[in-house]
Amino acid sequence: MKKLSLLSICLLSLLVLSNCSKNTAGPIDTAYPEINTSSNDAFPKQCSVVKRGEKFVFKALLSDNAQLGSLNLDIHHNFDHHTHSTELEECDLSPVKQPMKPFLLIQNVVIPTGQKSYRASAEIQVPADIDPGDYHFMIRLTDKEGWQTIKGLSIKIQ
Repeated sequence: MKKLSLLSICLLSLLVLSNCSKNTAGPIDTAYPEINTSSNDAFPKQCSVVKRGEKFVFKALLSDNAQLGSLNLDIHHNFDHHTHSTELEECDLSPVKQPMKPFLLIQNVVIPTGQKSYRASAEIQVPADIDPGDYHFMIRLTDKEGWQTIKGLSIKIQ
């Protein structure tokens, strides 16, 4: 009886361990997607200036080793000088101030399914009646597997 129990435990362990090592879906995607804002037509870049009451067009090249997923843009005030910047260049900041009517934008941009590379663009209207000053322009790119890259740019709205 003891030998049968020991044999059963060994066979069960072997079965469990052999199933753990199987990967029928191919290699696992562990690479982060990339946000490229270095091309000449990319916008905004670190320290860019946009104007109240005008439109501008966000442009960036997005890429992933397997498949892109979703893109989210976020513009919010930086009147208190907090930081999300992922850039080395520092921008000149206006004095700290309290927000009265800050601009806030959270926008999803559709990436066509199945893309490894995509030139994203989105037209953004800046309201004329918002507080001018320092803002953050956050770009969040997630690939199909869930890996996320964030690019935090400092911009100024005049």
